[in-house]
Amino acid sequence: MNPTLHAARLGLSRGWVEFKHQLTSPQDTGFAVVSTIAFVVVLYFQRDAKVPGTDVSLAAATLPGMLGLMIPLNGLIGAVGALSVEREDGTLLRAKALPQGMVGYLVGRVVSLSLSTVVSLVVMIVAGLFFVPGLTGIGPGGWLAVVWITALGLLASLPLGAVIGAVAGSPQAAAGLSMLAVGGLTAVSGIFYPISALAGWLQALAHVFPLYWLGLGMRSALLPDAAAAAEIGGSWRPVETTLVLLAWAVAGLLLAPPILRRMARRESGSLVEERRQRALQRIG
Repeated sequence: MNPTLHAARLGLSRGWVEFKHQLTSPQDTGFAVVSTIAFVVVLYFQRDAKVPGTDVSLAAATLPGMLGLMIPLNGLIGAVGALSVEREDGTLLRAKALPQGMVGYLVGRVVSLSLSTVVSLVVMIVAGLFFVPGLTGIGPGGWLAVVWITALGLLASLPLGAVIGAVAGSPQAAAGLSMLAVGGLTAVSGIFYPISALAGWLQALAHVFPLYWLGLGMRSALLPDAAAAAEIGGSWRPVETTLVLLAWAVAGLLLAPPILRRMARRESGSLVEERRQRALQRIG
């Protein structure tokens, strides 16, 4: 059997095992659980409100943005955190020692993070079926669009998270960089409000990054066609959404492997021990 394919198959199995372990580990699922519950609570309090001047439920207008934001929150930040921590505790060094071990490791991490993100999205959608009027009327095309945007969003987010986790010097630095990236992009993405309210240069900046397009794609899937009037050009722009997210996914998939290989080549037992001693000194 081809060694790479064998490693990928082992990675799939590992990812499934890690995902099942996460479901029973509060420490591993804490961030995802808290963020998902917070979003559900927001939907609950918005369930009876309307967007001013329209018949659109405020919860219906908010849900697509929440779904779009949940993907980089779980995918990018999860990848950054896992990679930086497992770099420190020696997991990556052990993976490096196996034939095609990094391939198996990366496949496993992608599988586990993707599954945990999908679970969070499903919980929010189920809550939306109770709190968002009209969501039950979304046809098969709308749900297929949600699946498609989710897949593209994960492909765009996970490699970027792997890159940040690989270049960061410590888990603390990795966490800071990932939160800064997601927070900054959220502020200018228009994911919860019409981007037309921002200055022109901020609109152009938002168009470069995937978060704006994730929000737009989710709104196109879950909101009525008339809501497109609030978007730039009065259109959902499905072709542009797909192309931008695909471009980020391809760029990340091309960029992440060489950076990860370079990072793995630098790993050694002495470096792991040095980082462990520094961590013990901080605790002490």
